[in-house]
Amino acid sequence: MEKNVVIATHKMLYGASQALRDYLLDKKIEKLLFIAHPLVDQRTSSFYLYLRGKLIKKKIINRSYLFGLLEYSIDFFWTIWWVVVLKERYKLFVGVDPLNCLAGLLLRFFRRVDKVVFYSIDFSPVRFRNKLLNFIFHKIEVFCVMQADHIWNVSPRIAEGREKFLGVPQNKFIQKVVPIGVWNKDIKKRDFKDIKKHQLLFAGHLLEKQGVQLVLDSVPNIIKKIPDFKFVIVGGGEYKNVLKEKIKKLRIEKYVSMTGWIREREELDSMMSESACAIAVYKPEKEKIYNFTYYADPTKIKDYLGAGLPVILTDVSYNAKEIDKRKCGVVVKYSRIEIEKAIFSLMLDERRLIDFRRNALSYAKEFCWEKIFTKALKL
Repeated sequence: MEKNVVIATHKMLYGASQALRDYLLDKKIEKLLFIAHPLVDQRTSSFYLYLRGKLIKKKIINRSYLFGLLEYSIDFFWTIWWVVVLKERYKLFVGVDPLNCLAGLLLRFFRRVDKVVFYSIDFSPVRFRNKLLNFIFHKIEVFCVMQADHIWNVSPRIAEGREKFLGVPQNKFIQKVVPIGVWNKDIKKRDFKDIKKHQLLFAGHLLEKQGVQLVLDSVPNIIKKIPDFKFVIVGGGEYKNVLKEKIKKLRIEKYVSMTGWIREREELDSMMSESACAIAVYKPEKEKIYNFTYYADPTKIKDYLGAGLPVILTDVSYNAKEIDKRKCGVVVKYSRIEIEKAIFSLMLDERRLIDFRRNALSYAKEFCWEKIFTKALKL
């Protein structure tokens, strides 16, 4: 394993970047520099420098400005600047997304890093509606694939998408699948007798494509058969107010709870572990050019399974059929009626719910972060 490593990423919640950081800290590598830039409504860029697992230096820059796309150029500058001023040569640079990888490639050119990993968390043929921006973004992505020493994709569909839409041959550049995982040993598990057997959970970014509105439309019918049904929505986003209005219109405030973002991982894990099952009904998209979920490995699905939650999901993510086959989830069509049937099939059949929860925990053992990164770092 490399002794000195840089991870450069954009952050929102705990994800693959933070998991890699924690894995390397646990291994007590000589030096680790973790650089994180903001996404969505966050306004801080930061670096944390660790020596054999202990934090020895950090810097946090609070932003009071909103420059839109220019912010990403500023992030690029800070990544390079911090690596240079810390006066260390790193054996490995992991750039999570094309812009961070590009910074690593420039640092490699100036001999501040030896090897660069391009770690792709998602892929979308149309990342920006602006055609020029989309063109530039994908040109950077192609350059990173061609120039990086190693390429990690969270799903096999990313390489397929790059070949189809960007003309990058899969057989020319080795693109390793490094999927999303969970820390199984850290996730709180509850005995079946201690869970809320009629509580459904959604955790994530609130967008129209997530399908939460279909669940809300189902609530009036669900409570006819399950009077104590509860739907907990964790997260925030541009679709939040639309969902709030729908809840009022349907007069289902008693049955729906919107918590907002829960930043503390322990609190989120606790909420997941007390629920009966979870929802991930992504809206299908025929052309597969806007919905990056098709190409990704959604973190929330892995989190659900790691907590023992059977998942009700549409056939969008690459592992949906496998989840259905393993009987730790139910694949449904993107419709209110299908969602209702799936909820009833789990919540009204206690034996089935117990079996599906056991299967979820069993499947989650196969994608522990420890195993994933140990295999990936055999570079």
